[in-house]
Amino acid sequence: MAKKTYNEKLNSSGDLPKIEDLSGKPEAALRMGGFKMLIAAPLQYNEIMSKIPKGSLITVDRIRAHLAKEAGADTACPLTAGIFINICANASEERKTGQISYWRTLKAGGELNEKYPDGQERQKALLEAEGHTVVQKGRRYFVSGYESKLFIL
Repeated sequence: MAKKTYNEKLNSSGDLPKIEDLSGKPEAALRMGGFKMLIAAPLQYNEIMSKIPKGSLITVDRIRAHLAKEAGADTACPLTAGIFINICANASEERKTGQISYWRTLKAGGELNEKYPDGQERQKALLEAEGHTVVQKGRRYFVSGYESKLFIL
């Protein structure tokens, strides 16, 4: 069987979105921030990421909080969020039309995502081309003052 492309992964949601009940797993519920955890579909992340205009930024955590609130959940799964956001970025690179500006989506604390296409160096270049200041701390990169540029969903 041939390996799926990122666009095929993006468009194959299976039974998602769904809400997982963590009431039988109190330690997990405490760690995740609630008993009702949304596992959103990849296209839900793609839709939000496609709306971030030039000059604005968003974090994965803000997207998760927005999707959870919309679904009536306490939280959204951080693991699948990270996976699906990277699928969105790579799917965008595969397409000839309908690309999204995925580089405007940052990790927590304004950190760049090393798993985006061509890694942090490309994300850094794309963000700097839009006027953002990126600073290096050790091996990691962060957008300076990103909080003042956050997109309101």
